[in-house]
Amino acid sequence: MPRGKFTSHKGRNRRFTNPEELEEERRKEQEKSKWRSKNEIDSEDEEEEAKGDKKINEGSESEEETSSDDDDQKAKGVQSLIEIENPNRVQKKNKKLSTLNNDVDNAAPQLSRREREEIEKQKAKAHYQKLHAEGKTDQAKADLARLAIIKQQREEARLRREKELKDKEDAAKMKTAQTQKALGKK
Repeated sequence: MPRGKFTSHKGRNRRFTNPEELEEERRKEQEKSKWRSKNEIDSEDEEEEAKGDKKINEGSESEEETSSDDDDQKAKGVQSLIEIENPNRVQKKNKKLSTLNNDVDNAAPQLSRREREEIEKQKAKAHYQKLHAEGKTDQAKADLARLAIIKQQREEARLRREKELKDKEDAAKMKTAQTQKALGKK
């Protein structure tokens, strides 16, 4: 029971129609409409025979054909109640499974703009690194020139050190030779 002094009728006894009941009602309505149209046609045929008018008979045959075409398409919502020609309405076209599979296999996966840009960046980076390794980029040329200068400086520094070591050794030999000569040894 609801609490409080005031109660509302809005939340009570909600009943929803299940789809089976709706389908059953729709089927019964179709049967009734078929029976009515059949009985009307029979009565019209009797009247036509009495009058001898053939034009009405041709009209009833065309009505039978259109009603059978309408029965083939299932009506959704209020579509069966109101006849509308919407130029923007796109009707679904049935596709064969074989063509659908071929389309899926042949089509490349659709990527978003960000994914495409990311892939392009990766490709560009890999291409740049390849050119850089081959020494074809401006930065690679500058790096190689800098390396050549550094190698040359290091080679000059090594030669200078070797010369200084040789000079020190020669100076040490000369000093020992002079001391030996001064002492009178050989």
